[in-house]
Amino acid sequence: MKTIRYAFWAIVGLILILIGLANRDFVTLRAMPEPVSDLLGVSPDISLPMFVVILLGVGAGLLIGFFWEWIREHRIRADARRKAREVETLRREVEQLRGAAARAQSDDDVLALLEKTG
Repeated sequence: MKTIRYAFWAIVGLILILIGLANRDFVTLRAMPEPVSDLLGVSPDISLPMFVVILLGVGAGLLIGFFWEWIREHRIRADARRKAREVETLRREVEQLRGAAARAQSDDDVLALLEKTG
């Protein structure tokens, strides 16, 4: 299984290297369209190699997906916490009942011995 995992990551690494080599040209990323930036007098532009833009886009998509799933599963985590608290409460109650039953059992044994001798 370890070999399969290493082979998978080697293939992913090779694909990323090939994407990087094939997309080395620089591109300009603009935060707003040219007419808006001309109107405001601010032009937040950045030039990056295309493979960096691709990898940043994939990374941003993964982060958005992870965050979306974390929010979506909030209800499930809350139910699990509530059930864990309920289980702990019930466990404590059972322990108390077992202790009370053991004390009652020991009291009954003493009474039974006294009745036998009397």
